[in-house]
Amino acid sequence: MTPAARIAAAIEVLADIDARRRPATDALKDWGLSHRFAGSKDRAAIASLVYDALRRKSSASWIMGEATPRAVVLGMLKLQRGLDVDAIARLFSGERFAPEPLTEAERARLSTASLKDAPPAAAGDFPEWIAPSLERLFGEDLVREMEALTARAPLDLRVNTLKVASREEAHDALPHLGAVETPHSPLGLRIMPGEDGRGPAVQAEPEFLKGWIEIQDEGSQLAALLSAVESGEQVVDLCAGGGGKTLALAAMMDNHGQIYATDNDARRLAPIHDRLTRAGVRNVQVRTPRGGADAVADLDGRIDCVLVDAPCTGVGTWRRNPDAKWRLRPGSLEVRRKEQAAVLDRAAKLAKPGGRIAYITCSILPEENDEALAAFLAEARNIQPLPQDQILERAGMTSLKEFLRPTRIGWQMTPLRTGTDGFYVAVLVKNP
Repeated sequence: MTPAARIAAAIEVLADIDARRRPATDALKDWGLSHRFAGSKDRAAIASLVYDALRRKSSASWIMGEATPRAVVLGMLKLQRGLDVDAIARLFSGERFAPEPLTEAERARLSTASLKDAPPAAAGDFPEWIAPSLERLFGEDLVREMEALTARAPLDLRVNTLKVASREEAHDALPHLGAVETPHSPLGLRIMPGEDGRGPAVQAEPEFLKGWIEIQDEGSQLAALLSAVESGEQVVDLCAGGGGKTLALAAMMDNHGQIYATDNDARRLAPIHDRLTRAGVRNVQVRTPRGGADAVADLDGRIDCVLVDAPCTGVGTWRRNPDAKWRLRPGSLEVRRKEQAAVLDRAAKLAKPGGRIAYITCSILPEENDEALAAFLAEARNIQPLPQDQILERAGMTSLKEFLRPTRIGWQMTPLRTGTDGFYVAVLVKNP
């Protein structure tokens, strides 16, 4: 397919997403099934165009003066891809398989329109209804912070110290990937996305199959490190899901002590078993809930650290899931708040006197972070937040202070400040 034909296809996919209010992955899959002539490179290029358009949907609509799929793609090519009006006109030629030629109005918009006077939600590409929440967190940095959340995310790897002696050894074994060391996590390697938005097939690498590396955003690595779990402790990963942070905790504990990994949704735990085996983890018990029973009821009051990777809206991962921002609704935020309250109550029962609760989200919304904890702490009189500086000191990561954004109770990571997804971390302590 020609570049122009790929753009026409991207406009078609975006129209399907708008008409049927469906995830981009579903629309792209259906397009591929009905256009089997398109090769893998074509499909990857079309997906990249679609996701870039979704990243810049609001700002592209602003400069073009309308929100049609065609207008969004035109605006994205100017804002995200940096093409000038003549380069865009060559793609929108009206020739075979190419989109219709530019109108005079489109040419004028592409030549002169800018985001100078755009409202924050348009300039920063986010739903307007969450602007008050984001302003509480970011203040005058709002647009800059949200612009950083429109960029493509890198592919980060965590070096598994249970299998390999050092990050340097893993790095030297993978020279063809072009990885560089992450700036904050001592265990991370980073691969920047290619021109088509895709990274290498890391899961086919021998080093991945041997358990030397795991795919994990640097922010998630830092969140695990800030829990400061220690060798020999009793730990519960209460929302373990596929086990990414469970694996990180096991390596931090050097396979000593005990981790109990569980999740309310048993289906989410399915991948964890193979991952534990590949990583050489021996100190994890997977507790799968059955028949509605509490899988960790026998552990109440016995746990040194409860990791709560809380269910959330995932706003901090919008670099990776740009279509999720336009499907976010106030009702989904309310649902997540109720789930967070429930999981915090459960964590409080598990923690022993003097034990800790490490609360983590991949969200930048105060409602899911400081405000969720404030509501919990108002009821849980026997639990106090660990002072922010002590969170860093316990983890031996005081150098992070100049990069993290302090909040009332915890620390916020963002793409702008830390180059990671938008993770939030706070640590609570149960009174002795």
